[in-house]
Order: sequence, then C-alpha cells, then structure tokens
Amino acid sequence: MPLEQSEALILRTFAVGEQDKIVILFSQDKGIIKGVAKGARKFGNRFGSSLEPMSHVKIFYYEKEGHELVVINNCDLLESFFDLQHELDTSFTISYFAELIEEFSPAMAREDILFRLLLSVLKALEAGGDLEFLGAYFETWILKISGFLPDLQRCRKCRKEIKNGGWLSAKKDGVYCSDCSLYKKEKVAPGLSVFVQWIKKNPPTERKLTAGAEQIAPIRLTLQSIIVYHMEREPKSLRYLKR
Repeated sequence: MPLEQSEALILRTFAVGEQDKIVILFSQDKGIIKGVAKGARKFGNRFGSSLEPMSHVKIFYYEKEGHELVVINNCDLLESFFDLQHELDTSFTISYFAELIEEFSPAMAREDILFRLLLSVLKALEAGGDLEFLGAYFETWILKISGFLPDLQRCRKCRKEIKNGGWLSAKKDGVYCSDCSLYKKEKVAPGLSVFVQWIKKNPPTERKLTAGAEQIAPIRLTLQSIIVYHMEREPKSLRYLKR
C-alpha cells in the first residue's frame, strides 16, 4: 500500500473503539475522505491537536482496496482555527459549513474551488469578518458551485428582468415576476440578485459590503430555503443557529 498525502480540512471526528477516532475530512484533491486514526484518543498520541474540527492539515494515509475507510498515518498541522469556536454562534456556523460541505461534495472527487472557498471564509472569520455576511457568502457560493443557484435576474416564464426580488418557484429552480407567479408563497429577498453579482467579483475579506445587516437576514432566508429543498432536510447545525 503506497502512502498517499493531501492538504485537507478536518470536518468532524468521533470516537470508535477504546483508543481510535473516525475522521471526516475535506481534501483539496480528493473531496470527502473518511478515515480511521488509530490511537488518536491515547494520551500523548502522535496526532496532537491536528484532528480538531476545521484544522488545516497535511494528511498522510493508506488506502486499502475494498475498504471505505482509509488508514490515517499522520497529520501535519498547517493552520488551526480552534480559537474561532469559542463563540457559540461562530462554532455552530462553522459546523453548518462543514455539514454543507459533507452534503454537497462527492466522496473522493477533486473539489479545489470548494476547498479554497471554505479556507478563505475561515480566514475571513479569523480576521474579524462579519459572521452573518460570511454565512451568506458561503451559502451563495456553495449553491453556485453545486449548480443549485437559480437565475435571480430574470423571470423563469416571461424572461423579463426582475428588479424587486420576485417569487421563488416551487422547485427552487428559478424566480417568477409578480405577473407570472401563481402562488406567491416565497418572496425572494430584493437585494439577493445584487448580492450574488457582488460576491462573484469579491473575496470574503472585502470590507465594502453591498448589503447592510437588515438586508442580510432576508437574503439568508432565501438561500437557506434553497439549501433545505435540495438537501431534503434542514441541516442539524442550522436548527441550532435558529435557536
């Protein structure tokens, strides 16, 4: 078995047996990888703090043919975002990001753009970025990368430009203008289309926001509605955030 390596972010871990951990990590070149870190719960183990959630690591592992789990040989800690998780809202938001990554990223498939998105948002949080804005930034990009972000600028039926937000279609695959929408159940946040166009051109560390705090909340409601529809469930971490 050849030793393989990859840059990765730890999404979550859980205990197995008396001394080991199962590790779910997001690799830059192989997407979601699930592995076992033998002896990771022993005092003075070789992994140290490198398996903490959202640690940015270089992982060394073996793949066994026919086995779902790889065997993690070692981890070099490149960057720790542990201090971000002292605040409860930030901790739940980071768990929410991890849950979305695990849901929308296929196993063992290169996801370089999504990896760089998560890492850049974590660095923006570390630099003191606004939590709600970065939440909306991440939600927008993960929908776009996954192909689930609908056209928000034109009516799905008549193709006229929509300037006031419009109404979200039942399948969350487009927006209808007031004339074409039959049910008018979900109003799209008026600033969402402008926000989406802005984030396509700006990194998460950009301080000049196109939407104020009062606009971000309805924008996130629309984005989360689309996310929940495609996941077919509400993310567990999102339920805690709403509380």
